[in-house]
Amino acid sequence: MDFLVKHRKELLVIAGLVALYFILRLPNLTLQPIFADEAIYIRWAQVMRAEPTLRFLPLFDGKTPLFMWIMIPFLKFVQDPLLAGRLLSVVSGFFTLMGVFFLSKKVFNIRTAFWASLLYVITPYTVFFDRMALVDSMLSGFTIWVVYFAIWLVTSLRLDIAMVLGYLLGGAVLTKTPGLLNLFLLPLTIIGFKNKGGSHTLAKLIILCGVAIAIALIMYNMLRLGPNFQMLSSRNTDYVFSPLELMGRPLDPFIPHFHDIADWFPRLFTWPILLSVLMGIIYILFGIWQQSFRGQSLLGGIILLWAFIPLLLNMGFLRTFTARYLLPSIPLFLVVAGFGVTKLLPRLAYIKRFPVILMLIVLLPLPLYFNYFLLTSPDKATLPREERKGYFEDWTAGYGFKDISNFLLEKSKERKVVLGTEGFFGTLPDGIQIYLDKSEIAIVGSSATISAQIRNAAKDNLTYFLGNKKSLEGSVENVVLIKEYPKFKSLDAPQDATVLYQVLP
Repeated sequence: MDFLVKHRKELLVIAGLVALYFILRLPNLTLQPIFADEAIYIRWAQVMRAEPTLRFLPLFDGKTPLFMWIMIPFLKFVQDPLLAGRLLSVVSGFFTLMGVFFLSKKVFNIRTAFWASLLYVITPYTVFFDRMALVDSMLSGFTIWVVYFAIWLVTSLRLDIAMVLGYLLGGAVLTKTPGLLNLFLLPLTIIGFKNKGGSHTLAKLIILCGVAIAIALIMYNMLRLGPNFQMLSSRNTDYVFSPLELMGRPLDPFIPHFHDIADWFPRLFTWPILLSVLMGIIYILFGIWQQSFRGQSLLGGIILLWAFIPLLLNMGFLRTFTARYLLPSIPLFLVVAGFGVTKLLPRLAYIKRFPVILMLIVLLPLPLYFNYFLLTSPDKATLPREERKGYFEDWTAGYGFKDISNFLLEKSKERKVVLGTEGFFGTLPDGIQIYLDKSEIAIVGSSATISAQIRNAAKDNLTYFLGNKKSLEGSVENVVLIKEYPKFKSLDAPQDATVLYQVLP
């Protein structure tokens, strides 16, 4: 009770942050259409749950399985599979929020922790992706906790911390292969090491880092128990340029990706939070310079390195570049932003009586305005062009799948149903299969037309075809339109829609 009374203000602030986090994540969680990768991950988790021998199923596509493993219990207790997958990301985001708070408190102070946590809660970048069943939110959570324990290890040199760090490193790698970057970044924490006990303390740090890396590599090599382990490395060429490919054009992907970031960051951070990040960076670098590259300010430098190096590597080598690939760096930038805010507040006190209120007035309106539309009318949110296109307008976005599945299940009570889909992997057929998981409806993949196999099925069965209006227009005949779900209006192309046709015999 003495603790509660003594820290009642801090506890009230923490409770408010937690409440605001869930207020901005949980409402209308299935309002946004299902995305291609969400459909794939949820479908994998369903198959892995049903068949224990397929627990390493994602390896065949070069993906690690931890996100799907953890999703299995959610599928058991939540009836809607899309809701179950997205709830996992909400939980992952909360794991990240706790990491933001504790890392900010450890490196800076409790006020920085409060501001950084608030920024994580309200930043549209994190709100948007914490509400999607994608692995990147979980990778962000592991990454921020890896940084926390890496800094703790440097300042304490304890075996138990090294072991926990190893498990977190392993968790990051099992979530997504870019988590391996954390292993390569771990030696950078040596810049925050204070060598008070001579060379043997530095040797101890190196040994403890080795223990953490060894645990992580053992966890990663557990994937050899499943088939297709080699796909983890072979699929990298599909996503990453090799240095040889960039010979003679080293800035080829970097400059276009820089332009992408120049579009994403002002929109998904909003300008007030982005300026806070820039101020935090300036204060950290100035603090390091003032102390002649010694002291606690170097711990802030470690956070900057852990945020910037993966960002720059992604810009320099990724073939496909999307905002979610940068998500592991975003909480680290928000920790820096929290530090920037705490440094600015004393200066605001000279011009205003209530600097905290003034700072809230500056920071909150734009992110909350953006988030309001994300939760109620995503079509009105000022998303970057490519994000809007991929998540809401293109074939990668699936609309009306739950309603369509209910319709097909009702029809299957009258007669055997066969469903053809445009595509073999991704939004279709996986997006509709997650709702028809335990039904007897046969699903047949096809290209952007109705195949002969589906036509033949229509002779003896009630047969439907599900696809995208733009790609099917003019290529299908002898069908009846049953349902149509318009997608968001495109700014540079005709509006698409998810369509369900009945195929006539």
